[in-house]
Amino acid sequence: MKKVFLGLFLMGLTIPSYSQIIKTEELSEVIVYATNYKYLSNANSQEVTSIPVTALERKVAAYDIKNSDIYMDEYDYYEVAFYIPEGKILAAYDKDGKIIRTAEKFKDINLPVTVKEAILERFPEWTITKDIYLVTYHEDKGINKKYKLKLVNGDKVLRVKLDAGGNFL
Repeated sequence: MKKVFLGLFLMGLTIPSYSQIIKTEELSEVIVYATNYKYLSNANSQEVTSIPVTALERKVAAYDIKNSDIYMDEYDYYEVAFYIPEGKILAAYDKDGKIIRTAEKFKDINLPVTVKEAILERFPEWTITKDIYLVTYHEDKGINKKYKLKLVNGDKVLRVKLDAGGNFL
Protein backbone atom coordinates (compact mmCIF):
# COMPACT_ATOMS: atom_id res chain seq x y z
CA MET A 1 0.00 0.00 0.00
CA LYS A 2 2.93 2.30 0.75
CA LYS A 3 4.36 1.62 -2.69
CA VAL A 4 1.05 2.60 -4.35
CA PHE A 5 0.85 5.92 -2.48
CA LEU A 6 4.53 6.61 -3.14
CA GLY A 7 4.02 5.88 -6.86
CA LEU A 8 0.97 8.16 -7.07
CA PHE A 9 2.82 10.86 -5.17
CA LEU A 10 5.78 10.74 -7.56
CA MET A 11 3.50 10.78 -10.61
CA GLY A 12 1.66 13.77 -9.14
CA LEU A 13 4.96 15.65 -8.89
CA THR A 14 6.35 14.75 -12.31
CA ILE A 15 3.27 15.18 -14.53
CA PRO A 16 2.76 18.95 -13.84
CA SER A 17 6.44 19.63 -14.50
CA TYR A 18 5.97 18.62 -18.16
CA SER A 19 3.02 20.97 -18.59
CA GLN A 20 5.02 24.07 -17.61
CA ILE A 21 6.86 24.38 -20.92
CA ILE A 22 5.79 27.70 -22.46
CA LYS A 23 6.10 28.30 -26.16
CA THR A 24 6.71 31.92 -27.11
CA GLU A 25 5.34 33.31 -30.34
CA GLU A 26 5.96 36.66 -31.91
CA LEU A 27 2.81 38.59 -32.79
CA SER A 28 2.40 40.92 -35.70
CA GLU A 29 2.43 44.66 -35.03
CA VAL A 30 -0.93 46.36 -34.52
CA ILE A 31 -1.44 50.09 -34.94
CA VAL A 32 -4.35 51.64 -33.07
CA TYR A 33 -5.41 55.22 -33.71
CA ALA A 34 -8.46 57.28 -32.81
CA THR A 35 -10.11 58.68 -35.90
CA ASN A 36 -12.70 60.80 -34.15
CA TYR A 37 -10.81 61.92 -31.05
CA LYS A 38 -11.42 65.58 -32.00
CA TYR A 39 -15.19 65.11 -31.93
CA LEU A 40 -15.16 63.30 -28.58
CA SER A 41 -12.86 65.81 -26.92
CA ASN A 42 -15.12 68.68 -28.05
CA ALA A 43 -18.37 66.91 -27.18
CA ASN A 44 -17.30 65.94 -23.67
CA SER A 45 -17.31 68.86 -21.29
CA GLN A 46 -15.81 69.13 -17.82
CA GLU A 47 -19.23 68.55 -16.28
CA VAL A 48 -20.91 65.20 -16.03
CA THR A 49 -23.39 64.90 -18.88
CA SER A 50 -26.38 62.65 -19.17
CA ILE A 51 -25.55 58.97 -19.65
CA PRO A 52 -27.65 58.49 -22.85
CA VAL A 53 -25.97 61.51 -24.46
CA THR A 54 -22.47 60.26 -23.68
CA ALA A 55 -23.29 56.72 -24.80
CA LEU A 56 -24.68 57.84 -28.16
CA GLU A 57 -21.79 60.24 -28.79
CA ARG A 58 -19.32 57.41 -28.15
CA LYS A 59 -21.23 55.15 -30.52
CA VAL A 60 -21.08 57.85 -33.22
CA ALA A 61 -17.33 58.29 -32.70
CA ALA A 62 -16.69 54.54 -32.79
CA TYR A 63 -18.82 53.88 -35.90
CA ASP A 64 -16.75 52.42 -38.73
CA ILE A 65 -18.14 53.71 -42.02
CA LYS A 66 -15.74 51.60 -44.10
CA ASN A 67 -17.26 48.35 -42.81
CA SER A 68 -20.88 49.45 -43.26
CA ASP A 69 -23.23 48.38 -46.03
CA ILE A 70 -23.51 51.90 -47.48
CA TYR A 71 -19.78 52.42 -48.02
CA MET A 72 -18.52 52.88 -51.59
CA ASP A 73 -15.17 54.36 -52.62
CA GLU A 74 -16.67 56.87 -55.04
CA TYR A 75 -18.55 59.00 -52.45
CA ASP A 76 -16.83 61.84 -50.59
CA TYR A 77 -19.03 61.83 -47.49
CA TYR A 78 -21.79 59.82 -45.84
CA GLU A 79 -24.64 60.84 -43.55
CA VAL A 80 -25.65 58.36 -40.86
CA ALA A 81 -28.45 58.80 -38.30
CA PHE A 82 -28.29 57.33 -34.80
CA TYR A 83 -31.42 57.09 -32.63
CA ILE A 84 -32.23 56.32 -29.00
CA PRO A 85 -35.47 57.12 -27.13
CA GLU A 86 -33.90 60.21 -25.52
CA GLY A 87 -32.58 61.73 -28.76
CA LYS A 88 -30.84 61.44 -32.08
CA ILE A 89 -27.60 62.35 -33.84
CA LEU A 90 -27.15 62.94 -37.55
CA ALA A 91 -23.44 62.57 -38.36
CA ALA A 92 -21.58 63.24 -41.62
CA TYR A 93 -18.44 61.17 -42.20
CA ASP A 94 -15.80 61.61 -44.88
CA LYS A 95 -14.58 58.64 -46.95
CA ASP A 96 -11.88 57.88 -44.35
CA GLY A 97 -14.41 57.59 -41.50
CA LYS A 98 -13.65 60.94 -39.86
CA ILE A 99 -16.60 62.96 -38.52
CA ILE A 100 -17.08 66.17 -40.50
CA ARG A 101 -20.15 67.52 -38.70
CA THR A 102 -23.03 66.46 -36.47
CA ALA A 103 -26.46 67.72 -35.52
CA GLU A 104 -27.70 66.39 -32.19
CA LYS A 105 -31.01 66.73 -30.35
CA PHE A 106 -31.90 65.23 -26.98
CA LYS A 107 -35.05 65.63 -24.87
CA ASP A 108 -35.52 65.51 -21.11
CA ILE A 109 -31.94 64.81 -20.10
CA ASN A 110 -30.04 65.52 -16.90
CA LEU A 111 -29.00 69.18 -17.14
CA PRO A 112 -25.49 70.36 -16.18
CA VAL A 113 -25.04 72.07 -12.82
CA THR A 114 -24.18 75.44 -14.44
CA VAL A 115 -27.50 75.50 -16.31
CA LYS A 116 -29.49 74.47 -13.22
CA GLU A 117 -27.79 77.13 -11.09
CA ALA A 118 -28.41 79.85 -13.70
CA ILE A 119 -32.13 79.00 -13.82
CA LEU A 120 -32.37 78.85 -10.02
CA GLU A 121 -30.62 82.21 -9.65
CA ARG A 122 -32.72 84.08 -12.22
CA PHE A 123 -36.04 82.23 -11.77
CA PRO A 124 -36.10 80.92 -8.18
CA GLU A 125 -39.82 80.05 -8.01
CA TRP A 126 -39.99 78.35 -11.41
CA THR A 127 -39.72 74.64 -12.23
CA ILE A 128 -38.30 73.09 -15.39
CA THR A 129 -40.97 70.96 -17.06
CA LYS A 130 -39.33 70.30 -20.41
CA ASP A 131 -35.81 70.58 -21.78
CA ILE A 132 -34.19 70.14 -25.17
CA TYR A 133 -30.44 69.85 -25.62
CA LEU A 134 -29.12 70.87 -29.06
CA VAL A 135 -25.55 70.32 -30.22
CA THR A 136 -23.95 71.22 -33.53
CA TYR A 137 -20.41 70.13 -34.23
CA HIS A 138 -18.32 71.14 -37.23
CA GLU A 139 -14.79 69.97 -37.87
CA ASP A 140 -13.50 73.53 -38.47
CA LYS A 141 -15.89 75.65 -36.37
CA GLY A 142 -15.93 73.50 -33.24
CA ILE A 143 -18.97 72.74 -31.12
CA ASN A 144 -22.05 74.75 -30.14
CA LYS A 145 -24.27 73.58 -27.26
CA LYS A 146 -27.70 75.06 -26.44
CA TYR A 147 -30.44 74.26 -23.98
CA LYS A 148 -34.09 75.15 -24.61
CA LEU A 149 -36.09 75.00 -21.40
CA LYS A 150 -39.77 75.34 -20.58
CA LEU A 151 -40.35 76.86 -17.14
CA VAL A 152 -43.64 76.84 -15.24
CA ASN A 153 -44.72 78.86 -12.21
CA GLY A 154 -48.40 78.28 -11.47
CA ASP A 155 -50.30 79.39 -14.58
CA LYS A 156 -47.32 81.19 -16.10
CA VAL A 157 -45.19 79.52 -18.77
CA LEU A 158 -41.81 80.79 -19.88
CA ARG A 159 -39.40 79.49 -22.51
CA VAL A 160 -35.69 80.28 -22.22
CA LYS A 161 -32.50 79.41 -24.09
CA LEU A 162 -29.10 78.95 -22.47
CA ASP A 163 -25.64 77.97 -23.61
CA ALA A 164 -23.48 75.33 -21.91
CA GLY A 165 -21.99 77.94 -19.56
CA GLY A 166 -25.38 78.93 -18.15
CA ASN A 167 -25.57 82.21 -20.09
CA PHE A 168 -29.02 83.25 -21.31
CA LEU A 169 -29.36 83.75 -25.07
